[in-house]
Amino acid sequence: MRGEDPFDEGAGSLLRQPKAVWATAGASVVAFMGIGLVDPILPSIAQGLAATPSQVSLLFTSYFLITAVAMLLTGWVSSRIGGRKTLLVGLALVVVFAALSGTSSSVGQLVGFRAGWGLGNALFVSTALAVIVGAAAGGSAAAILLYESALGLGMACGPLLGALLGDASWRYPFFGTAALMAIGFVCITAFLKEQPRPARKTSLLDPVRALGHGGLASAAASAFFYNYAFFTVLAFTPFVLNMTPYKSGAVFFAWGLLLAVFSVLVAPRLQRRFGSLKVLGGSLVLLAVDLLVLGYGNHTAAVVGTVVSGAFIGLNNTVFTELALGVSDAPRPVASAGYNFVRWFAAAAAPFLAPKIEEWSNVHVPFVIAAAAAIVGAVIVGVRRGALSHEAGELRPAHATEDSVAVFAD
Repeated sequence: MRGEDPFDEGAGSLLRQPKAVWATAGASVVAFMGIGLVDPILPSIAQGLAATPSQVSLLFTSYFLITAVAMLLTGWVSSRIGGRKTLLVGLALVVVFAALSGTSSSVGQLVGFRAGWGLGNALFVSTALAVIVGAAAGGSAAAILLYESALGLGMACGPLLGALLGDASWRYPFFGTAALMAIGFVCITAFLKEQPRPARKTSLLDPVRALGHGGLASAAASAFFYNYAFFTVLAFTPFVLNMTPYKSGAVFFAWGLLLAVFSVLVAPRLQRRFGSLKVLGGSLVLLAVDLLVLGYGNHTAAVVGTVVSGAFIGLNNTVFTELALGVSDAPRPVASAGYNFVRWFAAAAAPFLAPKIEEWSNVHVPFVIAAAAAIVGAVIVGVRRGALSHEAGELRPAHATEDSVAVFAD
């Protein structure tokens, strides 16, 4: 795929959007903040609840495991009750479970509340972009750029908020998120009208059936291994850096800024010049190299490696999402749900396995395995190039994430 510049269409009208778009985009920022919110306070949570790193890492595992399973439900729900109600249900769940997370007296309670938070977040983020595209002015490119900017801003600001509030107590970031999402709930209630429902209701098995397409299955398989590497960085590195919440928050804020810049600005330009598959394969290999530097370098090298990984993660998030949604003829919400169903299982596995592997071996081995996972993802892209080549020539990036979670990007 030769990527188009996201500023080619509608950039001039990017800031001239209806209130409904801004309300949804603002809530999206907070939703994505929730992913990295706990990064700088993981050591503090472990200390406060007398838990081991592997126990605390279950905060990510429960969150993303529920998110993966919920991907089969989001289309089923939104096609029946509509996008607006789906957003509000998701926001309400996040408000409740984020607030409950702050009251936890044990790591088991906190893990359980994070699972409920993951369900709410899945319902919200899987519907938010479809709503933004449907309500935005200036074309889909402007809407997608706004959404991806919200994603990058949220990923960057989540660790910063976690550090600022978590310096006083590890509980405060959870209460802060609940308050912000409550504001988002009020804004969407006030400004967003109900969106048209799809003509056909989505079944629970449609996303699984979509994975029967060779190209979509290849993209999902490669993204599975990539996400293992991604979430080794996100969930395990804070323990390796062993910094104060402020310093750790600053590191992951810089990481999130690079992720946003490379996802929104750099990826489309590299795609135009080299094509999606070359960009993706090269970025996965470079991520693997970066992980080895992170794992074997001194403390300074680990900090730099963590920040730099944001660039490769930003590139990969954008290209993987476009591949997943452009390679098959399945409706985008269905293709997205199937793709995310597969890849989020790796996001659930890595935070739990990385500290366990360290306990069984040493601190270097989790990064070696993560690097190997990134290489496997690159090999899949190379070997399955033929199955992915349809997307490479025909996808228009303006279609990238109209009905799905991008993350992150996915």
